[in-house]
Amino acid sequence: MGKFAKPILIIVLISLFFTILSLLIKVNYSSEDISKIDSGDVAFVAMAAALVMLMTPALGFFYAGLVRKNNILSMLVQSITIFALVSVIWALFAYSLAFAPSINGIIGNLSFFGLKGVGFAPDESYAGTIPALLFFFFQLKFAAITPALIIGAFAGRIKFSSLLIFILLWTTLIYAPVAHWVWGVGGWLRELGALDFAGGTVVHILAGFSALAGAIVIGKRKAESDGKPSNIPFVILGAALLWFGWFGFNGGSALAANGLAINALVVTNIAAACAALSWMLTDWFSKGKPTATGTAIGAVCGLVAITPASGFVSPLASVVIGLMAGMVSNLVANWRLERTKLDDTLDVFACHGVSGVWGALATGIFASTMVNSAGRNGLLFGNPLQLTIQTIAVIASATFAFVGSFILFKLIDKTVGLRVSKEDEEKGLDISHHGESAFEN
Repeated sequence: MGKFAKPILIIVLISLFFTILSLLIKVNYSSEDISKIDSGDVAFVAMAAALVMLMTPALGFFYAGLVRKNNILSMLVQSITIFALVSVIWALFAYSLAFAPSINGIIGNLSFFGLKGVGFAPDESYAGTIPALLFFFFQLKFAAITPALIIGAFAGRIKFSSLLIFILLWTTLIYAPVAHWVWGVGGWLRELGALDFAGGTVVHILAGFSALAGAIVIGKRKAESDGKPSNIPFVILGAALLWFGWFGFNGGSALAANGLAINALVVTNIAAACAALSWMLTDWFSKGKPTATGTAIGAVCGLVAITPASGFVSPLASVVIGLMAGMVSNLVANWRLERTKLDDTLDVFACHGVSGVWGALATGIFASTMVNSAGRNGLLFGNPLQLTIQTIAVIASATFAFVGSFILFKLIDKTVGLRVSKEDEEKGLDISHHGESAFEN
């Protein structure tokens, strides 16, 4: 029993802490007014949340197929562990930092700590026909998938323990504040008028620019690699499941079973399709062959780009957004390979950072109140100021994500260390860190 003593003691102490907390933070859902709840909206958002959860293992397979075969398992376990860790952080305090009443437009207070006051009754500030607890649950899936996107930039090079420390700090200090800026009542970017329907700024720009910081701090790979995907069927499977789950990501952000949700579903599909084709065509003309991997990556770029715009733009606008996303992200990825020494292993910045920026700016160009009366018109509909506001949101979120993540990576590196040893990197993290292999001989 000696070797089990430490983990048993830790788990018992944590369980004791939450037992005490549950006694201090009491709930009484039975006294809440649930008369405004719409069962159709509840069913729709609950299903959307489930679809978004599917994106976590989907991302794991997508990344696993792109790395060396001795790191396949590590990408899968990192993705699912991040989901588990963020689930606890979000319930305990991060949701409150993002969506509780604002402190000077910068961060939410801790009035929702431990989900106090988050029950069956709707929170009219965010969604008037579904329980506040369901809104929490839906937003959890966004908080969980975002840091998982980052890990592709330094796949096979970071200690598992250091990654978990980074995720804890990043979710608390980077994600929650920006989610409050953009989506929280009183958040300064929301008050400014920034539009982000489903997370182009909050999710993809944060992930892309944080990944860029991580790739710079952690540095280039030391292990030999030809840079080719180890399992292209995994890449296709992951991309297809991401595409499927993204319907919950964008459609569910309407927070009701209504026409706006349907618009989001339609434009999401169109943009993904157009980006897949544009990346494929760019590869075809520049490299002579339309690759399966490139087509899958292109689809993801289109999904990223349409995310902030999906509740504000028309189907025809989504064609342009998708086509541009696939082409521009492809060009940036190839420029990175040919002209820089940056080792962003899976081109997280090119996919999420670049497409995220384009999607946020495109929202300022193509948004129309004819699609969403609660939104704003963009540049093409007579409101050039919206593009300016979107630009401010992009600069603020990208700068905060890059600088904040750079500092976090540096601090972790100086204290507990970030990189695995050269020997472990060459062996692969599947065996060196997890003691298992994706493909046993």
